[in-house]
Amino acid sequence: MMAAAPTDTNRRVLVTGGSGFLGRAIAARLVARGDVVRTLARRQAPGLERLGVEQRQGDIADAAAVERACTGMDAVIHTAAKAGVWGPYEAYYGPNVQGTQNVIAACRRQQVPLLVHTSSPAVIFDGTDMAGVDESAPYPDRFHAPYPETKALAEKAVRAAAGPHLRTVCLRPHLIWGPGDPHLAPRILARTGRLRRVGDGANRVDTIFIDNAAEAHLLALDRLAERPEISGRVYFVSQDEPIPLWEMIDRILAAGGKPPVTKSISPKAAIRAGVLCEWLFRTLHLSAEPPMTRFVAAELATSHWFNISAARRDLGYAPKVTIDEGLERLAAWLRRGVLGQDPSDGSVGSV
Repeated sequence: MMAAAPTDTNRRVLVTGGSGFLGRAIAARLVARGDVVRTLARRQAPGLERLGVEQRQGDIADAAAVERACTGMDAVIHTAAKAGVWGPYEAYYGPNVQGTQNVIAACRRQQVPLLVHTSSPAVIFDGTDMAGVDESAPYPDRFHAPYPETKALAEKAVRAAAGPHLRTVCLRPHLIWGPGDPHLAPRILARTGRLRRVGDGANRVDTIFIDNAAEAHLLALDRLAERPEISGRVYFVSQDEPIPLWEMIDRILAAGGKPPVTKSISPKAAIRAGVLCEWLFRTLHLSAEPPMTRFVAAELATSHWFNISAARRDLGYAPKVTIDEGLERLAAWLRRGVLGQDPSDGSVGSV
């Protein structure tokens, strides 16, 4: 059942990927402030149904489904994407590139004036350290996996679509985590005892707590409506607390009651392991994700932290939940034994 019609200051907002971790959090925050929310995803989220969100089931690569979902909307927040470090290029191209092109086309045909797109810092990763870089960093000449390549194509399409009838903004959140996380924390906790620190452990990374990531999207939407001059721009958003990667991994392990990582390998050894694993999995036609790839090895060995002054200036973004507070919330959620459950049950409502 739909919520009440919006007031003059509220909007009808479509959230693509609304059953995902970030999409659910965004939808819940929109509802809480009085917006009327519709989601488009391949599956429904029971938690959103209880909030009164209208859920449409469909594939982002289905142009007709996307256009139907955009009908009557005032804005779209596009979070739907295929993430991952392994798989054929075509598996990523459909949802990430074609899906984004479908959203842009539907916004134009249905006269939806505002589009906020969830991108990723991976779109500028060239395999080397990214320390304090800002939005002027160029796209690399070569990508190390289908995910960053297709996300870069999607981001470029959204930026190019900005015009007098469609305002667009792209956000680049990095390593989203928190209660309800079906990706980062579960992957780390599932590898307890098998993880190896890559390098000396000094490489720092930015992360972003789920509440802060969701809030950044709402701020981007509101500022885009108020300030047409930011249309077509891209923004990094993060905790603005660069932390050694392996310290963060150890703290997530501790939140789940697991011991820290104690063993290490060199970056060169990790890359060699990635080359071997990729060759074996391709040769044997294995569908599972390899335990190591060249892309993962490079990410684990390098720094990834960003200058978010543009987001602070233009969007009014500032992380409200610190890493320490976020880890306390994550630990409490894990203690309840909810890992693997629908994150919308008991987590979305508190976002």
